[in-house]
Amino acid sequence: MECRPGSVDGRWYTASGAGARPAAAVGSAVVGTAPGHGAAPRAGAGAPTELIRAAALDDHGGRSPGIAGPRTALTAREMPRGIMTTDRAVIAIVGAGPRGTGLLERIGASVPELLPRAAVLDVHLIDPYPAGAGRIWRHEQSPLLAMNSMAADVTMFTDDSVRCDGPIVSGPSMWGWAQDLREGRLAGEDVADLGPDLAAELHTLTAATFPSRRLQSAYLCWVLRHVIADLPAAVRVHVHECRATGLTDDGAAQLVHLDGGAILRVDAVILASGHLDATPTDAELDLATRASAAGLRYLPPEQTTDSDLSSIEPGEPVIVRGTGLAFVDLVVLLFEGRGGRYEQGPDGELRYVPSGREPVLHVGSPRGSLYHAKTEYALRGGRPTLPRFLGPEEVDPLVARGDVDLRTEAWPLMAKEIAWGWYHELLHGHPDRVRLDADTFTDRYSTAAWGSPEMVALLDEAVPDSRDRIDFAALDRPLDGVRAGSLDALQPLVRAHIENDLHQHVDPAHTPHLGAFVAMLSVYAQITPLVTTGALTARSKDRDIRWWQGLFNAIASGPPGFRVRQMLALSRAGFVRFLGPGMWTEVDGSVFRAGGSAVSGESVVATVMVDGRLQEPSASRTTDPLLADLLRRGEVAEEILVDDDGTVLRNTGEIRVRPADGALVDATGRAHPRRFAIGPHTNVRVAGAFTRPGTNAQSLRYNDAVARAVLRSLPATARASSAA
Repeated sequence: MECRPGSVDGRWYTASGAGARPAAAVGSAVVGTAPGHGAAPRAGAGAPTELIRAAALDDHGGRSPGIAGPRTALTAREMPRGIMTTDRAVIAIVGAGPRGTGLLERIGASVPELLPRAAVLDVHLIDPYPAGAGRIWRHEQSPLLAMNSMAADVTMFTDDSVRCDGPIVSGPSMWGWAQDLREGRLAGEDVADLGPDLAAELHTLTAATFPSRRLQSAYLCWVLRHVIADLPAAVRVHVHECRATGLTDDGAAQLVHLDGGAILRVDAVILASGHLDATPTDAELDLATRASAAGLRYLPPEQTTDSDLSSIEPGEPVIVRGTGLAFVDLVVLLFEGRGGRYEQGPDGELRYVPSGREPVLHVGSPRGSLYHAKTEYALRGGRPTLPRFLGPEEVDPLVARGDVDLRTEAWPLMAKEIAWGWYHELLHGHPDRVRLDADTFTDRYSTAAWGSPEMVALLDEAVPDSRDRIDFAALDRPLDGVRAGSLDALQPLVRAHIENDLHQHVDPAHTPHLGAFVAMLSVYAQITPLVTTGALTARSKDRDIRWWQGLFNAIASGPPGFRVRQMLALSRAGFVRFLGPGMWTEVDGSVFRAGGSAVSGESVVATVMVDGRLQEPSASRTTDPLLADLLRRGEVAEEILVDDDGTVLRNTGEIRVRPADGALVDATGRAHPRRFAIGPHTNVRVAGAFTRPGTNAQSLRYNDAVARAVLRSLPATARASSAA
């Protein structure tokens, strides 16, 4: 990958990549050689790189969709002359998307406390995709794709709710950024620089809007620019728009190998690459082999935005496995993306107007329905105090004891906490639908165990309408028990369920759903120690965590309401047909065949099948060369769940890290002193790289813990501590 030089005030800088073009000498650093570490450059290692505070212009001299954001005037800032340095430290962050940005922000926040006063810190951000946005949120994707969060529910910054050891450094949510940009309150930023399409979107944005991913990309890129600009003077940032291909020890130092042969010599490394591609599983390879032999087309799981959908012909039937967010993206790209559009009918119902290039999708999954729609209302009764029934006082003893079965021991507490969010909102937002006053209900609820006769009696007495009671079974498996005589007869039944679910998530009469969602976020964070410290039995972790993650995704990660309305319009038009729950598929001669448990004796056939879901993480199947090499050498290890009797239950595919700080654990069980990892490819799963404001977000707290551990691992920090 070629670096892209630019000129600022007559000075040259480069955002380095392997094979960088030579630029005017602006410092002593060589691409692949961190200042002060003295590694000699190898032939072809690259050009000198300036210590930069922003990234490069694009090849046409305009804005890059990456860190450069809307600006074409960039600032390359060197160390202020008044600073006398006696020590240097170097960190590499592999992955410059929102996780990498979040780590950089937390590193900068703790530098004044943890880094020696006279030290200089160089941070290298390494990513082949645009810094700030990264792969998933890069600008270069369809403008039709939208976020699954409202603008007011997205932030990258800590706030007063976040309980962490590092300093709280506030910043705007996406909605706050949009307002500041519209009102001209962001120095050096102009709405017009977003381009006409994003500028028009920004002007119509509200707190409750589900923004396009391109607008989120602009926010994330601004966040990185803002974070870099606010770093302490002793911190310098280098952006490498290329891939890290290897990582080796060199004494106490780490060598990060880049595309094209360049090498960075650093003190500590954080792997923050996000979702990593992997080769297909054995089952997927077997399916692909049988499909190929039969002349069929099979698209395995992957990021839908990167899929080549050109092989799907207009009018042909397609079998799709999965009804989650990857399926939603698939629908957007195959229908609106091919020129179709939606119109509001005279009865207010959305109608799909085809372009003539549409396929027909036959879709199913174990649940058989879409994820629950995002809520489009606010809490009427105020945010409940959380955690209340599942916090450290309840979790810590379980962690200390170990050998925990989540479904029998933790789930009753989890369910009570989630239900408390529901009933708190019902009590305070809709008191006319409850027969007891809030204090009486709360006192009795607090002392009753979930599922106990006392709890059942309380809910029967206090909540007369069964629709006002939380039903976990219905939330988890909404179509269980649905039966139809034919697939044609099944379609209105599934649509009726989806319409009812949508109504409950947009009508303020049903705000208890939002109360449960808020409590669910708290529960997700609270049970993380149970999952990551080995406190669960292997059998429980194998069985229960996938169930819990599936329930969480179905309730908390659903599509916006407007996407659900579009799905319903496509279903009414006959372009999306639901197979219902219990989906099964097979290769039957020269076709794929699929059906579901709701309709017996009838199936559909097609010559193309799409697995509409993300790949499961797998270090052993990863296509990432750095991680694959570490695994071959035994310097990372996948988490393998082994039952008490020695039976191997499952290889999770996730790399093992020390739960407290993300330190990489090798095949011998040793934690590396200066290698760390964070994200969905590790066995510490935190919800998302960005989060809701005001929720004491687990992702922000974990970023802080990892960042501070990295700073403490630096030799410069250790030397200062010894001297003290």
